[in-house]
Amino acid sequence: MSERKSLLLVTVDCLRADHCGFMGYPRPTTPFLDALAAESFVFPTAMVAGVPTYYSFPAILASRYPLALGREVVGLAVRESNLASTFHDDGYATAFFGAANPYLSPQFGYDFGFDTFCDFLDHDVAPASNAVDESAHATVTGNLNRALAGVAHKIPLLRAVYDEVYFQYCQRWASAQSFDQLRRFPAADVIVDHAQSWLASVAERPFFLWLHFMDPHAPYYPTEKALEMLGESLTPDRTSYLNESWNRSDIAIRRLRRYRRDAITLYDAGIRWADTQLSRLAETLRRTGLWENCILAFTADHGEEFLDHNGRYHPPSLSEELIHVPLMVRVPEATKREVSKEPFSLLHLAPTLLDAAGSPIPADFQGVSHWVKIKTGGSWSESAIAECIAGCTNPFRADRLRASRLLAIREAKYKLVLKFDTYSEDFFDLEADPMERSPLPDHIAKPERRRLLEAAVAHLKQSSHPRDSESFLRTRLREFALHPSNAATSARTHAATGRVG
Repeated sequence: MSERKSLLLVTVDCLRADHCGFMGYPRPTTPFLDALAAESFVFPTAMVAGVPTYYSFPAILASRYPLALGREVVGLAVRESNLASTFHDDGYATAFFGAANPYLSPQFGYDFGFDTFCDFLDHDVAPASNAVDESAHATVTGNLNRALAGVAHKIPLLRAVYDEVYFQYCQRWASAQSFDQLRRFPAADVIVDHAQSWLASVAERPFFLWLHFMDPHAPYYPTEKALEMLGESLTPDRTSYLNESWNRSDIAIRRLRRYRRDAITLYDAGIRWADTQLSRLAETLRRTGLWENCILAFTADHGEEFLDHNGRYHPPSLSEELIHVPLMVRVPEATKREVSKEPFSLLHLAPTLLDAAGSPIPADFQGVSHWVKIKTGGSWSESAIAECIAGCTNPFRADRLRASRLLAIREAKYKLVLKFDTYSEDFFDLEADPMERSPLPDHIAKPERRRLLEAAVAHLKQSSHPRDSESFLRTRLREFALHPSNAATSARTHAATGRVG
C-alpha cells in the first residue's frame, strides 16, 4: 500500500457544534464520534467562513473566502484549485457522494477534480409541503375557500383565525405517509452504501473521498430507527404536522416555542443516523485494511437555529449557533494533543489536511496549514473571519446578491459583527455573554474593539484587490449559460458600478 495517507472528509449539513456529544451535548447523538475523539484532534472553536452552504464551502474545499471573487461568483470558480483537484493531480482516486444539496453540484463547480461525482440530485423526493392541492379540486368548496381567504386577509383579526383554521384543515386531510416517503433527501445509509461500493474499486491507490450528509437538514424526517436510538417515538403523521407547524410564518414566536423541543428531537435523530452510518463506513475501512492509513476529517458547513435569536433554520447570518461547527480530525499514528481554544477558521482546513496527508498545497489557497502546530500542541493567534450577503436566501436573484455584506471577526473572547446595511456594529464578550444577548456599549473594551476593527479593515482591503479576472469571467460565462437572465443583469450592474463585489 502507498505510504501516502488517504483522506475521508465527512461534512454534515446544518450540524451545530453544541449538538455533538464530543462537544458536551448530553443527548447521545454521536456515540461513534465520541469514542473516536479519544484518538483524534477535537477543535473546540472551529468556525465556518460563511453561512449558508454557498457561502461556506468555498473555504472548506478551496480555502477561499466566499466573497473573494465577488458576490456574483456562487460556489467554486471554473477549474478552481481545491482538495479534489490537488489530490487528483497527486495520483489519488477521488470521489464525492452527496445527499442532493443543490449547491454542491457541477453547476457550482464542485465536480472539478473528482473521478466520481454523485450528487443524487435526480433522487426522487417528496413534495415540500403536505398542504391540500386545490388545483386538483376545482370545486365549489375550493372556490368558496378562495373567496373566504380574500375577505379574511383584508381584516387583521380575521386573517389569523382563517390562517389557523386552514392550516389545521390541510393537516387533517394530508395523506399519511412513511418516513421514507416524506424525506426530502437520501438518508446517510444510502450515501454510505455507494461509498462502500466505490471504495471496493480503488484497489491499492490512495483516495480522497468526500461525503456530505443531509440528515439533520429541514424538513426534519429522520429514520424511525434513529428516533428509537434516542428513545423517542413519533409517527409519520405527527412528524409531518410538527414540520409544517415549525415552518409557519403566520404565528408568533411564543407559539412556535411549543414545537421547539420536538423539532430539536427530529434534528438530533438526523445527527444520530449520520453518526451510525459513519460508524458502519469506518468498520468497512477497518475490515479492508484501509483505516490505518486514512485521515478522517468530520465537520459541518454551518449550524442551525432553533429560536436562539428568534429565528429558524440557517438564513445568511453570523450568530454563534450558525458559524460555530464541530471539527474532528483523526490522523493515523499522530499522537492526540489538546487543540488550541483559539478560533480555527475552516479556511485553513484544506491546506492543513493536505499537509497531514503529505500532498502539496496550492499556492492560490488563502488559508495556511496549521498541521505542525496541531500535532505539537501549539497555538495560533489570528482571528476567524466569516462573511455573507444579508438576506441572500436565493443567490440566483441578482437583487439579493447586491444586498449589503455581513462581516464577523471572531477571537476566543470577543466577536465583532459589522452590518453594512445599517452602518452599525455589535461587539460581544463571548465569555460573559455566550448567547450574544447584550452587545457591549461603545466605551467598553475599546482596545479590543479597535483590534477587531483593524482586522476587518485589512480583510476588506484584501477583498478589494484586483481579482483573478480570468477565473471570474469563466465563472460568469458558466452562470450565463445556466441562467442567462440573472447573469445578464449582474453583468450590467458590474459595468455600471465598475466592481464585482
